[in-house]
Amino acid sequence: MNKYMEKALLEAQNGSRNGEGGPFGAAIVSKTGEIISLAHNQVLVNNDPTAHAEIQAIRNACKILNTYNLKDYTLYTSCEPCPMCLSAAIWANIKDIYYGCTKEDAGKIGFRDDLIYEYLEGKNNNLLNKIELDRNECLQVFNEYDEENRTIY
Repeated sequence: MNKYMEKALLEAQNGSRNGEGGPFGAAIVSKTGEIISLAHNQVLVNNDPTAHAEIQAIRNACKILNTYNLKDYTLYTSCEPCPMCLSAAIWANIKDIYYGCTKEDAGKIGFRDDLIYEYLEGKNNNLLNKIELDRNECLQVFNEYDEENRTIY
């Protein structure tokens, strides 16, 4: 077994067995093979629906490295990332993601990633209601940011 995936899997087992969250673990690894961050799902223990293993690992790595840019790092995760975690990896500029179980495997045990993927594909539109409100007023902040040439990440 890959040594980084093994660490992610052990994180998944520990978190799941301790009732902290679902059976998911993740590791952020440098190009030189150093494990920067290990994390597991903590949704239940933190009452935080965003506390997925990948998100936790990314947050920890960014804090440790004092950066928001993980372009030189790799994500190992015990399961194919959900849309939120996939987006977080993209925002962090992570290019390589190795995963164990598939999103279909997660669905078989009750995790509902498929609903979000369907929504993103333009299906299942009744999943939530998106309503534009006060766009012109909100654009003022965007325009200020743009005019001041603020950092784009």
